[in-house]
Amino acid sequence: MWIADQWKDYEVIDCSKGEKLERWGDYFLIRPDPQVIWETPRSDSRWSRRSGHYHRSKKGGGEWEFFGLPRQWQIHYRNLTFNLKPFSFKHTGLFPEQAANWDWFTERIRNAGRPIKVLNLFAYTGGATLAAAAAGAQVTHVDASKGMVAWAKENALSSGLKDAPIRWLVDDCVKFVEREIRRKNSYDAVIMDPPSYGRGPKGEIWKIEDMIHPLIRLCTQVLSENPLFFLVNSYTTGLAPAVLTYMIATELAPLKGTVESQEIGLPVKNTGLVLPCGASGRWTHLGT
Repeated sequence: MWIADQWKDYEVIDCSKGEKLERWGDYFLIRPDPQVIWETPRSDSRWSRRSGHYHRSKKGGGEWEFFGLPRQWQIHYRNLTFNLKPFSFKHTGLFPEQAANWDWFTERIRNAGRPIKVLNLFAYTGGATLAAAAAGAQVTHVDASKGMVAWAKENALSSGLKDAPIRWLVDDCVKFVEREIRRKNSYDAVIMDPPSYGRGPKGEIWKIEDMIHPLIRLCTQVLSENPLFFLVNSYTTGLAPAVLTYMIATELAPLKGTVESQEIGLPVKNTGLVLPCGASGRWTHLGT
């Protein structure tokens, strides 16, 4: 498992009965987690000192309950700054486990010895975009949500990356890649973090089990002649890491590289366990 264990402003403190207790900077949040199916005593006093608690509804969705949580606050990871705020579906605008991937590709970009162009699809609030840009890459950030792209720009400003070579695009990721193929534009690295399920602006249904392999195949057509890496993230519990390996290895077989896929996770401070948080598949060009 790849573990995001270099955080100073974030930690999972405890997990029990379908929920996790987290510290986000100075604030403690309780949020549901489908992986936490075990029960342990909630002896840590911070369970009752929570600043926010997201309650899952039996009918689907849920709602926040606040106890002095500000509308927005910041946390830091290395040289990056993220603006957080609670919004629908329990989210805060950041997936801290992805720091394990940020560190991995940051090292590759810095050691490449050449300019690197990165395509970040389903780019959300820009965690991967900012990590790549801070490492010196030129990044194209694509997300279908105007609000998420605006949030990512805010994070870039807070991280001192306002003038970094980032192209911000509100667009359908598949259609954008198709246009890039027609334009003969290429990238040295591709990052994608597709949702498990969603709908496009015209009601198109996205289901990761049906769409992920065709998307990987499509994205191989925008890779440069000397690609550096290819990263696929998945939060779908039914999609095993081995499946990511098979898909990536199949489509990138003509290129000289290696593929490895693992669960990604976060350490749990009080128990020493690691909370699983999805999986990632990484293709790396041989010699990098």
